[in-house]
Parts: sequence; C-alpha cells; structure tokens
Amino acid sequence: MSRRRSIVPLTDDEREQLRRMVRTGKHAARTITRAQILLLSASGEHTVAAICRMLEVCPATVYNVRARYRTDGLDAALVEKPRPGYPRRVTPRAEAQITTIACSTPPEGRRRWTIQLITDRLVELYGTELSDESVRQVLKKVSSSRGRSGSGALGR
Repeated sequence: MSRRRSIVPLTDDEREQLRRMVRTGKHAARTITRAQILLLSASGEHTVAAICRMLEVCPATVYNVRARYRTDGLDAALVEKPRPGYPRRVTPRAEAQITTIACSTPPEGRRRWTIQLITDRLVELYGTELSDESVRQVLKKVSSSRGRSGSGALGR
C-alpha cells in the first residue's frame, strides 16, 4: 500500500528563501518548522507521517501549512495569523477611572482607599463592574505615589 505524497510547488526563489531561513535560525521556532514542512513537502520524497516524525509535529500541522501555502502564498504559510483573544475587560477609560478614584480623598472615616472601596465606587459612579483582582492589577501598574517613596496608588 503506497502512501500519498503531496508535492508543494515551490519556485526556486521560494526554495532558496526557505533554505536560508532554516540555515540561519534567526526566526521563530514555529516559522522554521513551517519552512521545513514546506521544503520536505516540495521534495516529494516524504509522506506526511514521515514529516511528522522528523519534525515532531502532528499531521494537521503539515496539512494546514500546505493548504495555507496553496491558498494564500508563502508568507501566509510561514507567519501565524493574529489571534483575536479575549477582549480586554479593563479598558483605558476604566483604568483612568480607577486611578482617578484611587488618587482622590478617601471616604469619610477612612484613612485610605481599599481595593473593595474602589471597586464599589467604580460601580456607583460609572456603572463599570470589575473584579477586585482587575482593580488590583490596574493599581499595581500605576506608579502614582502622592509623596511617598513607595510605588502604586495605594499605601502599604
């Protein structure tokens, strides 16, 4: 039973570019692996299973790189598409609101703002609901010490 070998039609320039990329090693590891997949697929000597064993990748990776090369070209096959990720919960506007609250005078009867007080005031004033941890991380990023030598919006 013969295994199917799919040949990727690389031009001479593309083949040389990929060889240079693999030889120099100055690219991301994933990019180099994709270049190796294309080079091995272009030779026509290796099956998908053989390429997977040599490069320690799964068959889906080989098929996906080949398909991306055929549909979108060399650059698309080598570089990852940006991942959308989860949208930010803490927008720059929310960060500004948190900083504004933390730098204002604390409520009556309190010496300083706590994270829970800031979170409650955020909901009260702006209707923005965030977790205590999100507020803490924003305050940790902010380096607005009001006269103290420590950093951060909250005193320790």
